[in-house]
Amino acid sequence: MFSSMSSSRVRKEVDEALMTFVDRQRPVLLSISDDMAPMLAALDVLLAGGKRLRPAFCYWGWRAAGGEDRPEAVAAAASLELLQASALIHDDVMDASDTRRGQPSVHRRFQAMAEAAGWPGAADSFGEGAAILLGDVCLAWSGEMYDQCGLSLEALQRARHWYDLMRTEVMCGQYLDMLEQARGTGSVATALRVIEYKSAKYTIERPLHLGAALAGAGPETLGALSAYGLPLGIAFQLRDDVLGVFGDPAQTGKPAGDDLREGKRTVLVALALQRATPAQAAVVADRLSDPALDLAGVGQLRALMVDTGALAACEAMIESYAAEARAALDTAPISAEARTALTELAIAATARTV
Repeated sequence: MFSSMSSSRVRKEVDEALMTFVDRQRPVLLSISDDMAPMLAALDVLLAGGKRLRPAFCYWGWRAAGGEDRPEAVAAAASLELLQASALIHDDVMDASDTRRGQPSVHRRFQAMAEAAGWPGAADSFGEGAAILLGDVCLAWSGEMYDQCGLSLEALQRARHWYDLMRTEVMCGQYLDMLEQARGTGSVATALRVIEYKSAKYTIERPLHLGAALAGAGPETLGALSAYGLPLGIAFQLRDDVLGVFGDPAQTGKPAGDDLREGKRTVLVALALQRATPAQAAVVADRLSDPALDLAGVGQLRALMVDTGALAACEAMIESYAAEARAALDTAPISAEARTALTELAIAATARTV
């Protein structure tokens, strides 16, 4: 039976596969120039963190479709961490985020390097450019690691559609997210559309599809995994949005209220505006997207989200979507082992503190 020990084992094997691949790539970069060392160092720091959710869902999609416990499947799943690294690096540049996983974001790290060296060029532009390029490297490496995982060419080709679709969807979701921030008029419906493509499909549904397709899953299994994965993915991102406002920085790795400073048009914000009085809406308009928002301002917005009932409504949505996912899992045509693992992953993905 699946247990927290086997969950830890999968994560450990994902970490080992990921580090083995990156270590194989080091000489490639360093043979170009020793100046590539800071790029590798920045990547090492970023890859040291993370919950490894996408590889976990990919692996259990593989097992759900009858795949055996094989290191090649773990390696294919681990390639998603490089895709995630690319997305995070680029996302931090677009959001001008200072931190990621409790460390300076990649573009800030390169900016600091330029400032410390006293180079004559603009340090912030260098930092952003270097980060974009490292993100591009990670994107290229994710496909390379997938192709080299050791599974048969037939299996890799069979699942490639889902890999490519996942990458397209997450980039489109990121654009929609930026669009909502630029417009500044996000509704619950448009925020949910962003969640679906930027997070829900990318984090849970498509990794499940990828793993299952690698194992040769048919339409029935793929459909059952969608019925579980999509609502769970929405619940996961709603929880992440709540933690982005109310979470402990020691747990989230981001300063308190960072999503508010960045002006994220989340479902939580949309619910608050939907329920706000004119005076409360004016506070949101004044405070949201203010990069200088202090802890008092964060506290004011938090209180507003509680007082309007937005937080309670968002919590109710999380439970509703999570319950939908659990119900779908109960009837899914998968092994008891995979069902138990996916049940535990659902709990981890929607926990109030992660």
